[in-house]
Amino acid sequence: MEASTPERRSRLRQYQVQLLERMQAAKTGPATGGRELGVVIGGRHCLLDLTQISEIVPLQALTPVPLTQSWYLGLANIRGQLTGVVALDSYLQGQPTAPVSSGQRDITLAPVLKLHCALRVEAVLGLRYLAEMVEQEALAAAPAWCSQQFDDAAGQRWHRLDLARLVREPGFLQVGL
Repeated sequence: MEASTPERRSRLRQYQVQLLERMQAAKTGPATGGRELGVVIGGRHCLLDLTQISEIVPLQALTPVPLTQSWYLGLANIRGQLTGVVALDSYLQGQPTAPVSSGQRDITLAPVLKLHCALRVEAVLGLRYLAEMVEQEALAAAPAWCSQQFDDAAGQRWHRLDLARLVREPGFLQVGL
């Protein structure tokens, strides 16, 4: 028999709390380095440096902003802070944004990056360790903030995103048409 909706929500909430606790522990734990959050963006497996992200939040109600780029989804109230939400896959590939699905989450940028922004991801896959991966040749055609690639033991290709470089990119900062 399938679990009821409240039970599933409770398990999902528990999972999110545990993942957030693990992320916080990884940030404050001993500096072993190489701990990244695995996510799916535009069908690609990506790695986000834990020092560059703040938290994972469920999708929030968005207020559209007129005369903005198609990849700029709008503004959300996240913990009382007005935050711009970006479809990073659409920004990178210039394609329309994917429809909303149940696995999507918004990941807010760390305050140290000084940009109240959240990235919409298709799925959160949990912590990954760079020490367990093999670095591959950088993608020459990709922007510097997303050119690093790694393969894990299972042969899965991961693209490491440098969000500090991304938030300094003029095209990313120009959300207006």
